[in-house]
Amino acid sequence: MNEPGTEGVLLDQETLHDRLGDAPAWLRDHYEAFRESMLGERDGSPFPCYFGIEVEREGDMLYAACESTTDPAALLRFRDVLVEYLDTYPDHAERAPLAVFFAPPEGDPGEAHYHEQLWHVLEFLHVHDPEPWPEEIPTDPDTPRFEFCFGGEALFPTSRAPFYTDRKSRYSPVGLEITVQPRTVFDGITADTEAGQKARDTIRGRMADYDGVCPHADLGDWGVEGDREWTQYLFREDEEASPDACPLNPTHDHPKAPESLLAPGAWRRFDDAATDADGAAVTTGLGDD
Repeated sequence: MNEPGTEGVLLDQETLHDRLGDAPAWLRDHYEAFRESMLGERDGSPFPCYFGIEVEREGDMLYAACESTTDPAALLRFRDVLVEYLDTYPDHAERAPLAVFFAPPEGDPGEAHYHEQLWHVLEFLHVHDPEPWPEEIPTDPDTPRFEFCFGGEALFPTSRAPFYTDRKSRYSPVGLEITVQPRTVFDGITADTEAGQKARDTIRGRMADYDGVCPHADLGDWGVEGDREWTQYLFREDEEASPDACPLNPTHDHPKAPESLLAPGAWRRFDDAATDADGAAVTTGLGDD
């Protein structure tokens, strides 16, 4: 953790703060907007998720920056960071989500672009996952106990993006932002527990105050019949600009990519010509984005 640089590196809060002065402008803007939303108020209302406020205020959050949502080398570096995060977070703090900031696109591409970005990143991670999908987690997104998995762990990736105008709790002015939380951090506060129900009631009440609109219709609870996890990763505002079925079709088949691309540091195989040492074209395992 905390290797030199800012992009493609797992960073704790102290290190990120120390390096922001030398970071790309987009990363500085991303993090400053993130921190302000966590610790500031909107019309007198604090950010809805008090867990998010606490980990940012106490310095327990971990961070990563990725310079592209499509470049294979950048995404393989992010993959390595995510592997490191899963090894690190249990000993870092009781709750240590990973906030991931992606470099912004040019112009204002609109809502559909950000849905495409998110699902491209998640598909890339699935194809280049060094570990198989856990047997106990269903691979069908249209089931209440589906959740995205990576590195042998079930994860809850929630995203924010620039296209939210009213739903400010999901607003990120710079570009795509994904906060990754392992399912294990929700132990004891799931929807079927008294503590979990109390936390949800509090957060959803604060969400209505902060956003000034009703909580999103897709907001639900993992494992509850009728609720779907994937729709909560990036809430849709425009049905025509968002997927009506989960774009990810995970399988238990493993591996899905060549072993050389599953190894740590595989991003180094990519040079300016995108060829490997033998002159053969290196592929991502995905179709064109």
